[in-house]
Amino acid sequence: MGGHRQGIVTAAREIAVEQGMAALSVRAVAARAGVGASTLRYYFPTQRDLYDVVTDAVFDSRLGDLRIRDTRIPAVDRLVECLRQFVTPADGLEQWAATVAAVAGPDSTPDRRALWASAVRRAHERVTAWLDVLAAEGALRDGDPGRHARLLLLGVDGGALWLLTSETADLAPEIDEILRDLAATVLR
Repeated sequence: MGGHRQGIVTAAREIAVEQGMAALSVRAVAARAGVGASTLRYYFPTQRDLYDVVTDAVFDSRLGDLRIRDTRIPAVDRLVECLRQFVTPADGLEQWAATVAAVAGPDSTPDRRALWASAVRRAHERVTAWLDVLAAEGALRDGDPGRHARLLLLGVDGGALWLLTSETADLAPEIDEILRDLAATVLR
């Protein structure tokens, strides 16, 4: 029976990676996992429970701490490297935009908004953890790392929209410039 839970998590993660988080639904996940909706609900009684575990799995597989603890590297470079994981060119940006449209568009549902909220919470936790490391080194400006994380994530979302509409062929320099500007707002 314990294999069902892991199968559900795996199926949900695969759907999220292949089609974006907005594609998650009880029916789709249960079908992919080869279980009934009641079995899925046994392990994940609420939609938020499912969203949280999937968000954790997706974030953990996509967002590493990289070299955030390597004090031989300037703090700005380490923070930019970590933030860059949020802003990937081409398909990643388009998938992000599709998710935002699903959450904020005319077809938005409470479930989709709950999924987005779960992703935002997880992103905030991860960025705050990175900033806590930098704060312990004295590299962070005064203030609450959680507030700094929120500012960085707002900038990352705005930067993603900017990049999505950019006509530049090579987005890498633009991504680095945007992320360095963001990092400068929270680092000493």
